Amino acid sequence: MKRSFTNNAKYLLIGFLVGALIFVVVFVTANLLADKHALSLPTSATETGTATLAPAFTFTITPVFAATNTATPTLAITSTPLPPEGEAFSIGKSIEGKPLEMYRFGSGPIVRVIIGAIHGGYESNTATLVYLLRDDLKNHTIVVPEEITLYLLPILNPDGYFDFLNQPEGRGNARSVDINRNWSVLWQPDWDRTGCFSYLRLTAGEHPFSEPEAIALRDFLLANKVDALISYHSAMSAIFAGGQPDPDPASDSLARALSAASLYLYPPTNDPGCQYTGQLIDWAAAQGIAAVDVELTDHQSNDILINRKALEAFLAWRR
Repeated sequence: MKRSFTNNAKYLLIGFLVGALIFVVVFVTANLLADKHALSLPTSATETGTATLAPAFTFTITPVFAATNTATPTLAITSTPLPPEGEAFSIGKSIEGKPLEMYRFGSGPIVRVIIGAIHGGYESNTATLVYLLRDDLKNHTIVVPEEITLYLLPILNPDGYFDFLNQPEGRGNARSVDINRNWSVLWQPDWDRTGCFSYLRLTAGEHPFSEPEAIALRDFLLANKVDALISYHSAMSAIFAGGQPDPDPASDSLARALSAASLYLYPPTNDPGCQYTGQLIDWAAAQGIAAVDVELTDHQSNDILINRKALEAFLAWRR
């Protein structure tokens, strides 16, 4: 009995060793076939032979951002409203704070301007004339064509006008600057005064556009894309066209049309030979604005009958 038990134990031991040897051989062979180290241990259920169910599809959740219903603000383009027709509005102030009052008539795309009293109280009759033309437009004695916007500025130099009405001292502004020599085209600090105004010594300003009156009118003319202008003066009974030494073609054309309607001299053969520097009409012509100086017959008369015809010609004139 003892011998039989010993033999059985021996057979069991031999079987265990043979099984272990077979396992090792299979294990090493599998690692080598898998291109791994011969004795590396399995690291996943797949390598140990445990079956795992791999998902057939992989679902990835991508966040979707829904559009929000917020209104995008849009820029509303609105045109600047025109000032009330026939009512005064200010385009700036003088040195002493007096308003530069303008009047509008019509609302067409072609913009024209009439200016009085650039030489203030010394040429006060030019302001009177422009006020009379304003009244004609208000009561429709003269009608502005539908394609025209007409602006009237009766007094560009209110300090000279109100402080020294009908006096030579009223020609300059409150700083004794001749506003008609303060524009940037052909500006000079001084000029040959032979044949020029000489009752008192005026200046052209410290530099072009040093004076608020000139600045205000310049900015208005440019902002409104003015097509043509008349600047009234006294007293030579003549018309000067913008542009030196030769007149600007558009200004020359306008001067001829106004001369034909008014009989004021053009070309101004009665010119005493004054040297003209820094003038409004020369600056305007350089900006593409047809520009003329219209000289009344003397320092007292308003020439309203003549200039009603001139205004009609001005409104009818086309380039």
